[in-house]
Amino acid sequence: MSQTELEMSGPSVSGHGRNVRKRRWGGLRQQWKLLGLFEIDQQHEFYSLTCMMKEGLCAAIQNTIDNPLPDELSEDDYNLEVTQIHKDFRMETYAGPVFASLRRSLGMTEKEYQHSLSSEGNYLQFISNSKSKADFFITNDKRFFLKTQSKREIRFLLSNLRIYMEHLEKYPHSLLVKFLGVHTIKISHQKMKYFIVMQSVFYPDERITERYDIKGCELNRWTDPAPKGSQIIVVLKDLNFEGQFINLDQQRLWLLRQVEIDTTFLQSLNVLDYSLLLAQQPLHQDELSQNFSFATLIMRAAKSVHATSSPTHVATPTIPGVVGEDYTTLISSELNCTSSQGHATEMRSDHGGADNGSYEGESMEQPSRVGAESANLQEFQAQNRRLLPNFKNPLHVIDGPEERYFIGIIDVFTVYSFKKKLEHLWKRLRYPRHTFSTVSPPVYCQRICQWVQNHTK
Repeated sequence: MSQTELEMSGPSVSGHGRNVRKRRWGGLRQQWKLLGLFEIDQQHEFYSLTCMMKEGLCAAIQNTIDNPLPDELSEDDYNLEVTQIHKDFRMETYAGPVFASLRRSLGMTEKEYQHSLSSEGNYLQFISNSKSKADFFITNDKRFFLKTQSKREIRFLLSNLRIYMEHLEKYPHSLLVKFLGVHTIKISHQKMKYFIVMQSVFYPDERITERYDIKGCELNRWTDPAPKGSQIIVVLKDLNFEGQFINLDQQRLWLLRQVEIDTTFLQSLNVLDYSLLLAQQPLHQDELSQNFSFATLIMRAAKSVHATSSPTHVATPTIPGVVGEDYTTLISSELNCTSSQGHATEMRSDHGGADNGSYEGESMEQPSRVGAESANLQEFQAQNRRLLPNFKNPLHVIDGPEERYFIGIIDVFTVYSFKKKLEHLWKRLRYPRHTFSTVSPPVYCQRICQWVQNHTK
């Protein structure tokens, strides 16, 4: 029945009109579900909940704004729980200073974070084919995900928060999803909800053409693609990607090494069943013909450096991924090999564009210092000097010769418990000739690394 026919048939019988409207509304909801994303408006079942989330998060972040971060995080900061009472609910924030510190390290201001999470625009709901019963919400600007979690998962994250932070500090361009906040919300006469806030890997998504969820196995790893020419958003899986490659050229070795480092870290936590998210979009013509001048190399290398070796400047943040507004001045001073502050940094690059100069304040005649640093030089170059595109979300973006790739590791809460071991044994008997996701963490780690090895060039 066409839309015109629906409208013409409505006035004849009120009951029939209500049924038509109900079918139309159901059809719209089904279409939105196919799209995977739709607005949580006043008719939505989660509208009240998300409004309370926005109000609570706004107050929680304001508390961080009003209480500046300490110079160094303490054990009390990791164990801190702050409860704020609102009219119809209460919200608890866990380890607030720790997550605020992480947000700052990503070049994110608290005001910016607050505005995104509590803007007037409604949250969006993401319909996932995940087996979990979690609810997924996305901020109106699509920059941050909010996901409900079980109490066990929250405890797992908080108990491993310190080593997670240490990992991100050591590898500031880790592919692990960036958790930005942990909260609970308790509404009268309802069960308490635990939820996390995390950075979206697929941001910004305006030009993304394909999305994949990779687990390195084959069982149940096919999703029917969207009809050709449609606007439906479908997250594809391993088998959909067969015959394709992530073409990175010189960036390939960096990706292989970082995936190995991140999955080995997850193996140490006894974790499995995580996903490697992958999306791609074609580069614009001006992005294809980038001019890698010496100044550009320094700009991008500085955005990749470890916090302890970033350039120090009175008006320039020294945290990974942050470039101050007056960074052009700093570049000019470094190009002239001068530094008014008396600090210096070696600017090396895997691409060989900036590795032959020394800066004022750093004598070349210091063999003991050079010898001490050389042991870690190879890993340091591989992990912290990657040239990044000038982009809104550089942590999860890698540019190949023709495509821009969004890559991140998510869903890191599944521990290889006794129950999972039994599930593994059952699947071995049930699917003897297939690979599946429920395997030991060492095997899972190896399979993901092998998948990336086989599908990149």
